[in-house]
Amino acid sequence: MVIVLKSLLVYLKKYKKETVLAPLFKMLEASFELLVPLVVTAIIDVGIGNRDLGYILRMGGLMIALGVIGLICSITAQFYAAKAAVGFSAGVKHALFAHIQKLSFTEMDKLGTSTMITRMTSDINQVQSGVNLVLRLFLRSPFIVFGAMIMAFTIDVKAALIFVITIPLLSVVVFGIMLISIPLYKKVQAGLDHVLGITRENLTGIRVIRAFHMEEEEKERFTTSNDSLTRVQMFVGRISALMNPVTYVIVNAATIALLYVGAIRVDSGILTQGNVVALVNYMSQILIELVKLANLIITVTKAMACAGRIEKVFELKSSMEEREEIENREKTVSDVAVEFKQVGLTYQDAGEESLSNINLQVKKGQTIGIIGGTGSGKTSFVHLIPRFYDATRGEVLVDGRNVKDYSLKELRGKVGMVMQKAVLFQGSIRENLLWGNENASEEELNEALCIAQAAEFVAEKPGGLNFLLTQGAKNLSGGQKQRLTIARALVRKPEILILDDSASALDFATDAALRQSIRGMEGSPTVFIVSQRAASIQYADQIIVLDDGKIAGHGTHEQLLKECSVYQEIYYSQFPKEVACHG
Repeated sequence: MVIVLKSLLVYLKKYKKETVLAPLFKMLEASFELLVPLVVTAIIDVGIGNRDLGYILRMGGLMIALGVIGLICSITAQFYAAKAAVGFSAGVKHALFAHIQKLSFTEMDKLGTSTMITRMTSDINQVQSGVNLVLRLFLRSPFIVFGAMIMAFTIDVKAALIFVITIPLLSVVVFGIMLISIPLYKKVQAGLDHVLGITRENLTGIRVIRAFHMEEEEKERFTTSNDSLTRVQMFVGRISALMNPVTYVIVNAATIALLYVGAIRVDSGILTQGNVVALVNYMSQILIELVKLANLIITVTKAMACAGRIEKVFELKSSMEEREEIENREKTVSDVAVEFKQVGLTYQDAGEESLSNINLQVKKGQTIGIIGGTGSGKTSFVHLIPRFYDATRGEVLVDGRNVKDYSLKELRGKVGMVMQKAVLFQGSIRENLLWGNENASEEELNEALCIAQAAEFVAEKPGGLNFLLTQGAKNLSGGQKQRLTIARALVRKPEILILDDSASALDFATDAALRQSIRGMEGSPTVFIVSQRAASIQYADQIIVLDDGKIAGHGTHEQLLKECSVYQEIYYSQFPKEVACHG
């Protein structure tokens, strides 16, 4: 386990005292436990043999004292082990979450949401259980096993040889099953990832599934994956289940042999009856500890498999190199807000480019409309500006500097991004808006709401800005969610504002009022509006028409309506020619 957890053990450093005291108190408990059979021997041979009631009571009192002290040691050990394991788990969770936050969208796409959730929850919990049990039992169980064997040698060498044969046999069984189980548990966790992925897809896409009447197909897909996972779990469960019966058979066979040899040696006068009882007690202790060790091995096996999976996430480095932030850096003077120079973008493991030969200059304060069919590369295009993805060819410049020369904090501080999907978090409207700027004043929040056309409905909510949103803001309509996400971006007062199809749920009048308010904003931000509605972008200073990752047209609404067939097709599909001409 230490080898597998080598990079995770650093999170136990804060708990050095606990990691020493937990096994130490367990060893003390084990030492007292090893003394009990000797006390029992004394009671049988001396107390009962001589019918000395006083001696029996004194030894009985000693046994109770040993039990109480052992219990105190056990509780203390459990406390320290739990404190270390939970603290370790919390440290790993914090570090893993922080590491995931540093990964680029490329790595996020590669890992997948369901995998990351499994790593953060199920996997870390398994490792926590493994650490807890290791601190409590990893030294205690072998100590009792070998301690009982040594104590048996102090009683009788010949009888103790049975222990010498039994312990290696049990070790072969325990460690053999462990070696077989480890790769199978890894397979189980991978299968769990797959089932979680399907479950998540079904829950997020339930409306689409119902709309296309695909419930039965999805049930079958889930059942197939779940049955496959169940089969692997049952197979590895059967192998692990062999541990207890096999160890019981071996130990009970050893106990029978011990009673046979002991009876002969008692008859010969070499051993006393108390000695035989002590030997049987030591064998019973070995049985109990090896059952515990077997369960420990199963838990540790799972923990090792899970730790390996967590380590793989830590080993995954962001493909996006980040420059350090330089204070008091000279600001470049340029009237060009954003520039694309021969830009190409190929997603990881994709066969061909999603964007090709993009050349564009955007002046400060301009409004740029981006339109195109589904899959034409509109979102990919705007994601290059805040550097969610790196261009695989060419350069993207912001204020005359390559985006790769900025620190991510500095670059994204310039950009207000409103994603395609409106995401709001559980909490008040105020808390959600402060994501844009945690130091924003009440006046600035209200100003952002006014520009985003959200002030009216927020004022109607109980508590206004303090109105509590449920998880996923399910107590708001789609249009209200979109307007709040736009307001959150505006609170930042960005130099570049990107609206990625973020007004699709708004009616035409609200959409028009929103665009007009943004145009009149103080500081005149450069605005990129991604939309599939021609009406949303027709008054932009420049319109970029994308088709299959390439710029199919570039110009004003009037120019494109004359020269660009792709734009004409989109526009006239939304506005009949007669209406368009009269308009």
